[in-house]
Amino acid sequence: MSTLESVERGTTPGLTTTRSPFIEEAQAHGELYITQPYELYSDDNQETWRRLIARMKPQWEKYANRRFLDGLDILQLDWRAVPRLEDINKFMAPRTGFRAKPVSGYIPAYIFFDCLKNREFPTTITIRDGSSLDYLPEPDIFHDVAGHVPMHTDPAFADALVRFGACAQTAAEIVADIKDEKQRLRRLTSIVQALARFFWFTVEFGLMKGPKPGELKVYGSGLLSSYGEIAHCVESPEVQRYPIQLEWVVNQYFEIDHYQPVLFVVDSFEHLFDLVGELEQWMKDGKLDNVSGGEPAVSEADLASFLHAGVA
Repeated sequence: MSTLESVERGTTPGLTTTRSPFIEEAQAHGELYITQPYELYSDDNQETWRRLIARMKPQWEKYANRRFLDGLDILQLDWRAVPRLEDINKFMAPRTGFRAKPVSGYIPAYIFFDCLKNREFPTTITIRDGSSLDYLPEPDIFHDVAGHVPMHTDPAFADALVRFGACAQTAAEIVADIKDEKQRLRRLTSIVQALARFFWFTVEFGLMKGPKPGELKVYGSGLLSSYGEIAHCVESPEVQRYPIQLEWVVNQYFEIDHYQPVLFVVDSFEHLFDLVGELEQWMKDGKLDNVSGGEPAVSEADLASFLHAGVA
């Protein structure tokens, strides 16, 4: 029985992460970009969204950076229900040109970066199971929309994302000129690992100087969508927090299954934009060809997405 048939018969399966027939069908047919079938969200899905929002709001007011909070106001979302991406885009696109683009799941690295360059943010439409609100090993719509999207209303942050997305094309052009296949794969693996680490420690888990001396605010989406870690990252003495240095970031491995013990602080989104430019220049100069090993692992699919970039 297809997903739509189940809806017609009144047995809506919902859009729960890892248990959504709609997503399974899309993936089976190789559909990367999809629609948001809003009618498939179950009552449990909607209740999970409300619970997630209710407990995060006080954390955001205390720890989130001002531009994130402004973004929440700009989007004018009805937080009592899972947002419709088309409604988000109505408010976001006129400000920065960014649009939330629904996807069926994992996006190979080059394609993801290329979406950013084109002011599109690949957005997951499923939502985590309500029995486990705190940890999810993969993105869901709460992480993508409540964590990422409000930042996309800020022009300076949006421009930094676009500049970062363009780094993928630079990487593809660099490795395309390498004739030796072994060297091409080795250097590409190092470059992609460096890009992944930069994205992780800035866009996903970045801290920013606050308006008061010594104050820190959160702008990374992984922190903004985590009830426990958003407080831990700012207040815990167990976390090492350093002013961001590019050579540290690209060589710092990370693991996804626990709170982050090392975080980096930027001055502003304009500072972040400049760092992306520095990152791209380092790539051109060969400074990302031999970063330290360790996590994250670079998949064959990610490598292939760069090697085949621009190939018809």
